[in-house]
Amino acid sequence: MNSFKKVSLIIAAALTSTMLVSPAANANAGTVTLTVAGSAATGGTAVGTPVALPVPADNSIDAADALKIAVTSVDTGTVVTAVATNATIVSALATSAAPVTASSGSSTLSVSTGTGNSADFYVYTKSTAVGTVAVTRAGTTTVYYVQGTAGALNSIAITAPASGAAGTIATLKVTGYDVFGNVKGGATINTLVSSNGAATATALTTDTAVATLGTKEQTVTLPASGSVVITAYATVATAVTGLTAPIGSVVATVAVRDLAGELAAKNAELAVANAALAAEKAGRAADKAASDSAIATAKAATVTAQAAADLAKATYKAEYNALATKWNKKFPKLKVALKK
Repeated sequence: MNSFKKVSLIIAAALTSTMLVSPAANANAGTVTLTVAGSAATGGTAVGTPVALPVPADNSIDAADALKIAVTSVDTGTVVTAVATNATIVSALATSAAPVTASSGSSTLSVSTGTGNSADFYVYTKSTAVGTVAVTRAGTTTVYYVQGTAGALNSIAITAPASGAAGTIATLKVTGYDVFGNVKGGATINTLVSSNGAATATALTTDTAVATLGTKEQTVTLPASGSVVITAYATVATAVTGLTAPIGSVVATVAVRDLAGELAAKNAELAVANAALAAEKAGRAADKAASDSAIATAKAATVTAQAAADLAKATYKAEYNALATKWNKKFPKLKVALKK
């Protein structure tokens, strides 16, 4: 009888366990479809093959700018959540009545299917670095990858040394950026190098290699004197309301240094400093000599004074003792002691 009860309890426990886990086991993770502008997206399931998306340089999130993630065939009432890194999620694309700009959206979004069984949302990016979107539904999480493509050239910059020695070569570098600050490869940036009334124009194309992407270097031989002014200029995108204003021209100046003249000036300064030091040393030596002489004179005076005092003392004692001796002879009963 006891064995029968134990078996019954074990069966009941097993049934209870089955009932508790069966909802999770039966949950439907559904199907996820990736599209861009209505067409199946290329890549997206591996970090090495992200979905390529143009950055929204017109400040409007349209179908061509965003990856649509459509989750279908999930159980009714399923909550679909998405968390983005280096990307942004929006629930809808831009329309004339409801604009969606490059400042819209957030890094997280939750969509409840309610009485339905599907959820849609969109992902865009302003960065050319790879971004991720983790989509979770019915206990299943899948990560998708996106990467922005730099927009049109919107601003340029130039770096150059502040100065350089006459006759040496100075290296300057230009850099191109899109409206979101991504470096722009393959962009044309012109330079105008001006010095002593002469100017040389050069057309540069920014690099597309990863290590130097968006930049280009140029070397300039510095003249014998004066300065070199480098003006970089380019055709940049039209200003877009709400985005960073274009910068199509920048200037840098390299001052030419006369190293021989600078060295001569420093040598002259050193000579003056050395002369002043020598004069100070001579003055200190003279002061010491005078001090030593004064000390010697004082010592000699002290010795003389001491000798005089000793002589006076000896004379006094001799005279006293002579008188005392005479007194003692004359008055033997009233003798006085002699000075020793």
